Amino acid sequence: MSQNTEPPQQPAPRPARRDVSNLFSGGRLTAIPRKAARREQLLVHLAETLFAVERTYTEPEVNEALRTVHDDCPALRRYLITSGLLTRTRDGRSYQRATTAR
Repeated sequence: MSQNTEPPQQPAPRPARRDVSNLFSGGRLTAIPRKAARREQLLVHLAETLFAVERTYTEPEVNEALRTVHDDCPALRRYLITSGLLTRTRDGRSYQRATTAR
C-alpha cells in the first residue's frame, strides 16, 4: 500500500484588489479610466476612501469630496451612481454610500 506524501491542496488565494495608485499623481487623479473594469476599480476605491457608510451627504458635499481628487466631479458622481456605489434620493438632495459588498 503506497502512502501519498504530498501535502493537502490549499484553496486558491483570492485575487488581491488591483492597486489604483498609478492613476494618481500628487494625490490627484490624472484621468478617469476609459476601460470599464479599471474605472470600476477606481470607483470602488473612491467610494471606500471618500464616503462613510451610513452617512447621508448633500450633493455639494459629494462634489466637494470628489473635487479633492479630480475637477470633473459631475462625471465621477454619475459613474458612482450608475455603478451602484452611491445611491441618491429621487430628488437628488441626498446621497449615501451603498452598503452592499462588491
